[in-house]
Amino acid sequence: MILSGRIVDLHQRRIVTGRVVIDGQHIVSIEEDPSVTETHYIMPGFVDAHVHVESSLLVPSEFARLAVAHGTVGTVSDPHEIANVCGMDGIRFMLENGAQVPFHFAFGAPSCVPATTFETAGAEITVDDIVDLFTDDRIRYLSEMMNWPGVLFDDPMVLAKIAAAHASGRPVDGHAPGLRGDDAARYAAHGISTDHECFTLDEALDKIAVGMKILIREGSAARNFDALHSLLRSHPHMVMLCCDDAHPDMLAVGHIDRHIRCALQLGYDLFDVLRAACVHPVEHYGLNIGLLREGDPADLVIVDDLASFTVIETWIKGQCVARKGQALFGSVPIAPINQFDRSPISLVDIQHDVIEGPIRIIGAHDGQLVTSEEHGHIGDVDVLKLVVVNRYGATPPAVAYIKGIGSQRGALASSVAHDSHNIVAVGVSDTDIVDAVNAVIAHRGGLCVTDAGETDVLPLPVAGLMSDRPAHEVAERYTMLDARAKSLGSPLRAPFMTLSFMALLVIPDLKLSDKGLFSGKTFNFVPLAH
Repeated sequence: MILSGRIVDLHQRRIVTGRVVIDGQHIVSIEEDPSVTETHYIMPGFVDAHVHVESSLLVPSEFARLAVAHGTVGTVSDPHEIANVCGMDGIRFMLENGAQVPFHFAFGAPSCVPATTFETAGAEITVDDIVDLFTDDRIRYLSEMMNWPGVLFDDPMVLAKIAAAHASGRPVDGHAPGLRGDDAARYAAHGISTDHECFTLDEALDKIAVGMKILIREGSAARNFDALHSLLRSHPHMVMLCCDDAHPDMLAVGHIDRHIRCALQLGYDLFDVLRAACVHPVEHYGLNIGLLREGDPADLVIVDDLASFTVIETWIKGQCVARKGQALFGSVPIAPINQFDRSPISLVDIQHDVIEGPIRIIGAHDGQLVTSEEHGHIGDVDVLKLVVVNRYGATPPAVAYIKGIGSQRGALASSVAHDSHNIVAVGVSDTDIVDAVNAVIAHRGGLCVTDAGETDVLPLPVAGLMSDRPAHEVAERYTMLDARAKSLGSPLRAPFMTLSFMALLVIPDLKLSDKGLFSGKTFNFVPLAH
């Protein structure tokens, strides 16, 4: 197989016309030839440097079918979402399903399952489990170390997990939003090498100063590209690109190619941008992904030009896997696994004594995982009831209040609720909240919109996180559900994604677990009354 065009050499930072000769799965030669007339560009395939495949609502094999259409040939994938629900069996499911399609999945060993002791999860990943996972070469790294207090205060279990990664030669991913100065230095000193949670440039610079690589993220709910893209000029060697959490509607129209296009439109150097998208994750994680050199696996992308940056073809291991926006491989059989043990709730379960005075209110912010602690009264404008229901047992639901969702009627509910994936719901009326929660329970997982008795559900039978349907069908169903959620009045770009993070206790400040209202600043429960 011979591919001709303008060849983008990221190592010598040059573009030459010529041919890439492929034999089997590898590149056998790259031949310069000024007489070649093809004007499209041949370059290494793109790598998402940090993603939770489960957040796409797709199993790995279906995620791959959307990703390859945008030039993505591999991902650095943290399976801690399914691990929180199904433990080691969930990780094995991801490995086995992903292995059935032509795509490079580099999975990590989840470091924080459960994420905290302040919520109910479905499983635990122990130090022994991590050591066992590292015997599998498909497990490339220790996933994001969210328990940064445990790192700073030398928690023996946390340090044992980090030590297991170092002993096996695996890098350790970080997750420490807002950590700066001496604390950031102490965190990095434990060999934690990346962070994708910086939400200010100053925070990113503090972490770069102590040797951490920064991942510029554009996901469905969390976006820091605008804050951090200047790093592509000031510290290009310390940057990678990632989506982290991308819902299927977003993945259907773009992936890492969108990051690249935006960066090029802002005038950043082509080679710096593409190295962040291709070279840096491959080198940092030791991935067996080709970088367009003789002898490399033939993992490459052909784009039309450097302005529109439209992907024409994607090649993985010498096989054309996508052409003109469509994957060239089909769906594979899916055998769902799950853990869901919850009976329906009733109105009385989410009602409580009226609080006359001021209360703590979760402040949700569009495009951010961080929340604020605000104060007001039940019944104030834009203050809605938020409920988290334990999906693993019949304990009473936790109730709090939130502003920033913006719904004027109806309710939303989801069994995607980071990181323990209990059921989270928000609504204007208790009746709609109960109806939405019970619809999710009836399907043993899903996303739901309900309004005045009309209920729409996207079932998620795989761990209550992922669909067992083809990717484009899920994307279409989700797009419809997202539009209906917004029709209730929410101005959020991704209402379901934002809702899913309202139970994520490790991101400051105020969040709600199935056990109660929680402050990420004090790392403890706080009362609703203020």
